[in-house]
Amino acid sequence: MTSLTTPLAPRPTGLAALPLIGFIARDIARDVNVVFYLLTIFVTLLTLAVMTWGLVALSLTAVALVPVYFALLIAITRG
Repeated sequence: MTSLTTPLAPRPTGLAALPLIGFIARDIARDVNVVFYLLTIFVTLLTLAVMTWGLVALSLTAVALVPVYFALLIAITRG
């Protein structure tokens, strides 16, 4: 007699477990080219925001990226 239950998929760990960016992390794990698509989308949205709201959108984007650059510098210095 065969069992009708299916095995459960393994639970995601790391960034893939986060609800908001988990699907992006899983897509990047499957195909690295997704990073280039995301960068294109980000630059397009930033361009549209600057065209709409001017330099305010550009400066707020720079302020929002400060923690990213700070974490990047710490990662570089730690080796």
